[in-house]
Amino acid sequence: MSAPAAPTSTDQADTGRALVDELRRAGIGDVDDSGLARAVYSSDASLYRVLPRAVVRPRSTDEIVATLDVCRRLGVPLTARGAGTSIAGNAVGTGVVLDTSRHLARVHAIDAEARTATIDPGVVQSALQTAARPHGLRFGPDPSTHNRCTVGGMIGNNACGSRALGYGRTSDNVVALDVVTGTGERLQLSSGTGPDGSAVLGQLQRLVAGDLATLRTEFGRFGRQVSGYSLEHLLPERGFDVARALVGSEGTLAVVLGATVRLVTDAPVRGLVVLGYPSMAEAADATPALLPHEPTAVEGLDERIVQRLRDVPAAVVPDLPRGAGWLIVELTGESVAEVEAKARGVLADAGAVDSLVVTDPAHAAAIWRIREDGAGLANRTSDGHPAHAGWEDAAVPVEQLGAYLREFDALLDQHGLQCVPYGHFGDGCVHGRIDFPLGAGADAGRGRYRAFVQDAAGLVAGYGGSLSGEHGDGRARSELLPLMYSPAALSLFEQVKAVFDPDDVLNPGVLVRPVPVDDDIRMAAAPRKRENLALAYRHDGGDFSAAVHRCTGVGKCRADLQASGGVMCPSWPATREEKDTTRGRARVLQEMLAPGGPVTDWRSPEVHDALDLCLSCKGCSSDCPTGVDMASYKAEVLHQSYRRRLRPMSHYTLGRLPFWADLAAKAPRLVNAVLSSRLGGRLAKWGAGMDQRREVPPFARRTFRDEWAAQGQNGRFGPASGTPVALWVDSFTDHFAPEVAHAVARVLESAGYRVQVPGADTCCGLTWITTGQLDTARKTLAHTIDTLLPLVDAGITVVGVEPSCTAALRSESLELVGGDAAERVARGTRTLAELLADTPGWEAPSMAGLEIVAQPHCHHASVLGWSADAALLKKAGASVTRLGGCCGLAGNWGVEKGHHDVSVTIAEQQLLPAVRDLSPDAVVLADGFSCRTQLDQLAGRRGLHLAELLADRLGSPAGTSRT
Repeated sequence: MSAPAAPTSTDQADTGRALVDELRRAGIGDVDDSGLARAVYSSDASLYRVLPRAVVRPRSTDEIVATLDVCRRLGVPLTARGAGTSIAGNAVGTGVVLDTSRHLARVHAIDAEARTATIDPGVVQSALQTAARPHGLRFGPDPSTHNRCTVGGMIGNNACGSRALGYGRTSDNVVALDVVTGTGERLQLSSGTGPDGSAVLGQLQRLVAGDLATLRTEFGRFGRQVSGYSLEHLLPERGFDVARALVGSEGTLAVVLGATVRLVTDAPVRGLVVLGYPSMAEAADATPALLPHEPTAVEGLDERIVQRLRDVPAAVVPDLPRGAGWLIVELTGESVAEVEAKARGVLADAGAVDSLVVTDPAHAAAIWRIREDGAGLANRTSDGHPAHAGWEDAAVPVEQLGAYLREFDALLDQHGLQCVPYGHFGDGCVHGRIDFPLGAGADAGRGRYRAFVQDAAGLVAGYGGSLSGEHGDGRARSELLPLMYSPAALSLFEQVKAVFDPDDVLNPGVLVRPVPVDDDIRMAAAPRKRENLALAYRHDGGDFSAAVHRCTGVGKCRADLQASGGVMCPSWPATREEKDTTRGRARVLQEMLAPGGPVTDWRSPEVHDALDLCLSCKGCSSDCPTGVDMASYKAEVLHQSYRRRLRPMSHYTLGRLPFWADLAAKAPRLVNAVLSSRLGGRLAKWGAGMDQRREVPPFARRTFRDEWAAQGQNGRFGPASGTPVALWVDSFTDHFAPEVAHAVARVLESAGYRVQVPGADTCCGLTWITTGQLDTARKTLAHTIDTLLPLVDAGITVVGVEPSCTAALRSESLELVGGDAAERVARGTRTLAELLADTPGWEAPSMAGLEIVAQPHCHHASVLGWSADAALLKKAGASVTRLGGCCGLAGNWGVEKGHHDVSVTIAEQQLLPAVRDLSPDAVVLADGFSCRTQLDQLAGRRGLHLAELLADRLGSPAGTSRT
């Protein structure tokens, strides 16, 4: 008999349409089977790539129940997903992916007296904390992804976090669950809930009664036994607590519709004892002696992860005690004195080579950030190779931790692998990303991956440990459960699954009848892409595929980073659509390179839809812990898509703005008159591809370079002698804001520098870069480098005025032009604040009492770093409020048709609220021309460049004024 024919793409499309039709008939509004949605949801934060048939974003619990009913009738798998931060492949599936984070994200009630919260499954953990804080309460478990992971996802994986010692796992903090089982039965579960006529609970109770011996001997042996089902909660002596037993079942038994969770009071004072040891294993050996002091957390760090953070540009890493392995011990108390007393007890039992006691909250937060960024930082080994999840969070009894770590290191050496370890040492749980050879085109690496995880599972089982201590088994470890559990225990898993989900609709392939651990590995499926690229991808071996696979899905781009000065990703908070995260865009680009998916090439509509709202802000290049640079990838996509083809009109106009500005400079009054007229302005904006609600900034009546040439060059009106400096004036400043360049020149001259202005035809090519005209951009940048190189080689510092253009010399030039000349110019180019900070004897004029709201340009914050500016203002005595996020204009992006509303929404996140009620005497500091333009057009407020702020306080200028 011949094998049945494989389904064709037409068959699959017909099946997908039938599924979507059924879902819509069932009253589900937000259902999407587009290639874009399938690509975006094809992976979580794990190794795995699995294309779903459709994505449902339910607006109510009734829609979840209806979705499950359709899936049961059609035999389509259903996989529940929160924020998609699952590291083990728990949240990917071949059928319907159910995203609860989009609409079901409400905290319904806080009962301060009972200390509980009733929530939707899509509530982000940090949002729950915000709701509980006014009541003096908090939700205990706090994973490092707390600012984007959902509580529903935490329930699915039985997440723990750093403070599980103090507050327990998620299962210890669930009071009640509202669920629908795979049979379609809806259950309201709480401690002590009996069968009460429920067919599912009745079968479950009979099953438990028949195998009490296995339940009592194999489950719940230590605190971090997360692998498998937590069936110990079903024992009669534990009250047959089905709600707690479902926590950690990874959506394979029931879908959570809602939850009531326990809240705890927060101690008024927290402190840290940071302990240094010669090695990570010795830090682990010391851990058991610290537990009697009742810490809320004991975290382990290795020197490799700390070094990774130090390698991040502009990162500020707090000093740690001497050592190569550290413990971060958190203590709580009613007062600082109580915490300090507890700290003395910890120090007496620690046996550390060095230590540090921290009671300042800001200092403690900086140390915690090292730990919280661990998951992302660990994605690269110490020598820069990609490191992967897969064997990610095994746990052993804490008394065995030091011995386990030594054997684990030996096992890595045996397999020729490296790991960047860290973890919850107080619970015996170790996280580690490993450099499995799973890069693009390295399909053979799957065999090495399988061999290692099998050996590692055997090692953990030998120590009486758990393959997963926090993140669940998913696709990464379910196949390995026979190394940890007996056949009787595995049989119980299957029987429990049959009770709750007899048709295997819920998240099939996980825990029971598992998918092989080395199937569907995302990186292995993608071929290398090195030919005919415009950018060098210097840190990824020239491979575009390796570059886009930097995104592992940890999802920091979904977090609210603005409050801490972050930028990534401005469009996500504006739309709340996964496709508008850095991760979502990376997934689409990964799918473009992978075989057999809905995204086929550079010109695929899915690619351009995903990239449309990317502002090219470069925020991800610094805020993403894995170093994704979506602005560069977007430029490459546009280059490949439109090279030698007809482009959008805005590419010819806004994308070549320096060219048109040079023409306008020949008759600026006439151009301004035409653009400011009603008809002329509308026609010009229509032809340029601009939104009609935008205003065209007026061209300067005289460019800076023209004025400079007319008044005398090269320091004639500054000091006759002094250190020469090259003032590099970009096209935006030259044509639209010459007063800024004059202010920079005046500040430099007042600092004793002799100002030179390089050739008039130098440009960074940024508008060509952002519109993907990379051949022209390369020629433009190469000419600029050739012009600036003799100055740099003569020891003359190049000072940029516009942050985005200065950043282009420091970053894009290395990717587009490359070579030693570009490197030398990049090293020789500085911002005004950077140069002034290193100028002997220079002091900023006093700004005591001055209120400043600062909007750092995105490229300034992400590429150049804003720390020199912050230090200058602080030393001058100003009171500075630094805004995070983006102004929302982002050069040509915010003025293009289709972007206006999102641009305004982005501005409303931080910038506009900050300036709306600002006193008239306060200063809005905005070095970026885009930021100042957005301020002017949306808030009617003038922003100042740092140079203008300084120049205004210098007093009367020496020599002839340039203003």
